[in-house]
Amino acid sequence: MDTNNHTLYLELKDEEWPFEGVEQEREVVRAIVVDDAGALYFVRANRDDVFGKASFLETSGGGVEAGEDLTTAIHRELKEELGATVEILCKLGVVDDYYNVIRRHNRNHYYLCKAVSWGRQHLTEDEKHYFRLTVVKTNYTDALRSYEEGRNTKIGRLIANREIPVLREAKRILDSIQESAD
Repeated sequence: MDTNNHTLYLELKDEEWPFEGVEQEREVVRAIVVDDAGALYFVRANRDDVFGKASFLETSGGGVEAGEDLTTAIHRELKEELGATVEILCKLGVVDDYYNVIRRHNRNHYYLCKAVSWGRQHLTEDEKHYFRLTVVKTNYTDALRSYEEGRNTKIGRLIANREIPVLREAKRILDSIQESAD
């Protein structure tokens, strides 16, 4: 698959908090990771902060560091958060979204990746103590259900609005790959 072409582009507004301007622009990489058996891997964040108290499913990923290209960033983030070494299957797309309560705009670059090997996580102190990230191994139906259940909080709705279309696109591509193999 061609990692340079993406099929999905969304620009989402934050309807949960009033818009008071953007102070931070952030490039972010995220991935839906699949293993040989078709299981999907995400992280679960458990937080209590300015966004409110919430527990929600989210794709693994994070900010692109200065001087880092997108593919280097996604490999680093997946190693840190999941302990996974991956092969990039394709770029799924880009989702621009806003978090008005912290005055931030994220440009999320999404990838579909296949896990090649597993090792130890290398979480930052914030990921360990502030977000309390844990790895979730699941399937498409349960992931979709988890996103829908997470809509009961403001931050959960923002995350679901961003990630459900990407999850559906990943499923479409994975189904296409499976059909080609059959």
